[in-house]
Amino acid sequence: MIEIKNIIKTYKTGDVEFNALNGVSFTIADGEFVAIMGPSGSGKSTLMHILGALDIPTSGTYFLDGKDVSTMTDDELADIRKDKIGFVFQSFNLLPRTTVLRNVMLPLIYEGINASEREARARKSLLLAGLDEGHFKNLSNQLSGGQIQRVAIARALVNEPSLILADEPTGNLDSKTSEIVLATFKKLNKELGRTVVLITHEQDIAEHADRILFIKDGLLLEDKINQIKKTVNQK
Repeated sequence: MIEIKNIIKTYKTGDVEFNALNGVSFTIADGEFVAIMGPSGSGKSTLMHILGALDIPTSGTYFLDGKDVSTMTDDELADIRKDKIGFVFQSFNLLPRTTVLRNVMLPLIYEGINASEREARARKSLLLAGLDEGHFKNLSNQLSGGQIQRVAIARALVNEPSLILADEPTGNLDSKTSEIVLATFKKLNKELGRTVVLITHEQDIAEHADRILFIKDGLLLEDKINQIKKTVNQK
C-alpha cells in the first residue's frame, strides 16, 4: 500500500536549512498495523504529514496504492485525503456543541451525500468504533475522553478509507482508556482489514502494533516485527 523511497524534507528559516527527514525509506503492506515511534523532534510528525498527503517531500517519492503522491497537485492531494485516508488526532478536533452523530456526518455533508445515507453511514461507523448507540445524540462535550476519541475514530472511518493514520491518539487519555482505544484500532485492523499507522513516542503504545519503525533525527534507525506480540500470537 505504502512505498516511501529516500524521503527528505527540508525546512528553511531565513538562511538556515533544517532537514526534518534525512532519506527515509520503507514499505507498508495492505492490512498491516504499524507504529512509527520516536522522541519529540525525531521527524515522525513530519513523516505523518507526508503519509497523510498534508505535505509533500522536498525530494524522494511516496507511492500510495501505486500512485506517486509526491508529485500531485493540491487538488489531487485533497482527493487522496478524502477518498483513501482517515485521520485520528490527539486533540480529537470535534465540534464540542454538536451531537456525536452530526460530528461524524460532517465529512459527508461537505461531499453532498444525501441525509439518509449520511446518517446510516455515520451510525455504522460509530458502532464499528465501539460507541454505544445511546450516546449518538449526546453533544461531544458530554462524553468521556475515551468516548470522544472513539467518535473521532468513527469520523475517520465514515468515508471508508483504506488507510487510518493516528497521530498520538492516546496522548490525552489515561492508561485504561488508552487500552480501550487501542483495542478499537486492533479490531479495525484485524476484523476489517484496515491498514493502521500509529504515530507515538511511547514504547508501551507502540507495542500494540505488529511492526515498529523507530525514527530519530530524521533517520529510520530500526524496522522490526513486534516480537512480544508475535510470541503471544504463536501461543
